[in-house]
Amino acid sequence: MATSFLFDGPTDARLTLLLAHGAGAAMDSPSMTATAAAFAKAGIRVARFEFGYMASRRTPAGRKPPPRAESVMPEFIAAVDDLGPTPGPLLIGGKSMGGRVASMVADSLYDAGRIAGLVCLGYPFHPPGKPTQLRTKHLIGLKTPALICHGTRDEFGSPEEIAGYGLSPAIEVFILEDGDHDLKPRKSVTGLNQAGALELIAGKVRDWSGRIAP
Repeated sequence: MATSFLFDGPTDARLTLLLAHGAGAAMDSPSMTATAAAFAKAGIRVARFEFGYMASRRTPAGRKPPPRAESVMPEFIAAVDDLGPTPGPLLIGGKSMGGRVASMVADSLYDAGRIAGLVCLGYPFHPPGKPTQLRTKHLIGLKTPALICHGTRDEFGSPEEIAGYGLSPAIEVFILEDGDHDLKPRKSVTGLNQAGALELIAGKVRDWSGRIAP
């Protein structure tokens, strides 16, 4: 079955981002919609898609639990295939689990010259409260230029923990002050609401992409 996409941003954008959702929220959830809008405002073309288990929730088959990340890797590659050629560089990425899956297929696509980089929004370095169950082994040798945007209040990995993981030098980590796993800071603490934080992140991705894919 062909991948269904939701598009945001200019059709002639220099940069396209193929964006996958997290484990529990669909591609048209408020958080994903706000994220796509912020990237579109920054001049980036965004293509959102869903993994099969999430799409099934829209059918009589009903709700299915999130599968193992490894099992949906072929679906991410299929989404790249179905998206087809883009006007300029293609980035892949996603929110939480979506970003993790993207990171697991990134090097094969990068080696084939099909993508320019990887963007992870709130990477799930470990399950909350289980700091020894790391999901970082493949990130140590990652070759694809990558940007991980992560909040200081994210329960899936603290900045202090991340600093000790020995991540690949191809990975740049952008820390959002007071951001939670949805990259939402408390306005009373930072003066930023989620929309403002997402605009900051979209600008960071735009500037970073200009360096890795000029």
